[in-house]
Amino acid sequence: MKYRLLGRTGLRVSEIALGTANFGGRWGHGTDAAESAAIFNTYAEAGGNFIDTADIYQFGQSEEFLAPLLAGRREDFLLATKFTNGAAPNANRLVTGNSRKAMVASLEASLRRLKTDRIDLYWVHHPDDVTPAEEIVRGLDDLALAGKILYAGLSNFPAWRLARAATLAELTGAVPIAAAQFEYSLVRREPEGDLLPASAALGLGAVTWSPLGGGMLTGKYRGGEKGRAEALGGRVFQAENSARRSATLDAVLAVAAELGASPDQVAIAWAGRASAIPLIGPRSLAQLTSNLGAAALVLTPEQIGRLDAASAEESTATAPAVALAAGDTERPALPVA
Repeated sequence: MKYRLLGRTGLRVSEIALGTANFGGRWGHGTDAAESAAIFNTYAEAGGNFIDTADIYQFGQSEEFLAPLLAGRREDFLLATKFTNGAAPNANRLVTGNSRKAMVASLEASLRRLKTDRIDLYWVHHPDDVTPAEEIVRGLDDLALAGKILYAGLSNFPAWRLARAATLAELTGAVPIAAAQFEYSLVRREPEGDLLPASAALGLGAVTWSPLGGGMLTGKYRGGEKGRAEALGGRVFQAENSARRSATLDAVLAVAAELGASPDQVAIAWAGRASAIPLIGPRSLAQLTSNLGAAALVLTPEQIGRLDAASAEESTATAPAVALAAGDTERPALPVA
């Protein structure tokens, strides 16, 4: 596993991050403690050191599963978690959203579940469309001054909100916004028009989730598998529902055959081909082992060009190439990535 600096920080993190949304079973779709431990340990043995979770993942169970796995080797990992949605199916409105109260309450609960005294990278999971950027930035700075978090990040924020918060933090001397997290894959290339350039310009580490398009880019749904097509009510899933998406998957399968690789490895290698860090979320050890093969995969410029051409939307097909770099106050009915 190779390592990259996370934005303008001094953090050297693995080129593939491990998402743990599948650690647990409280969503009705996930994996048990033993399989979660096997996934975690295999990732660590491969050199992985970037662990990403959230309070809402499996309604707190993901964080609970991680606690014993981190015991005795806490400093070997960059531990990131998120807040906004709460850790219960019907979390109280005062502990959801992005207010300072929700932020503090959520952090303290995450620290208890993770059995640690700090969070290395604390993400705001997504905008609540109510809390002003000033309150978010000040709240994160207070947590950093208290020693409860080391770095702050914004997840699923549009580029304009990301830029405003990062600029406010810079101008007020608050803890910097160090990273941005958003969906990005061969079937979700919209960030090339805003979030990736914004992250580069602002010096933020780009961490991108769902590089497999919810599994679509593995080709498994063509064989009749269900997976995320049905799990979580079909959320965090990209269907093969257009000629462009079919052409994209065809290109992934063709490149995989040429390289003697699996389709998931091609999709992950493409998503991390520059300085963005793909975030994988395996539900089994077999899936993890296959995903990690992307770290050793080298796509040729010709293969990247074919994947780019097959997946390009009409609005981007003739646009210049993007230089990639380091997506209501009421709680959503189902979790988001």
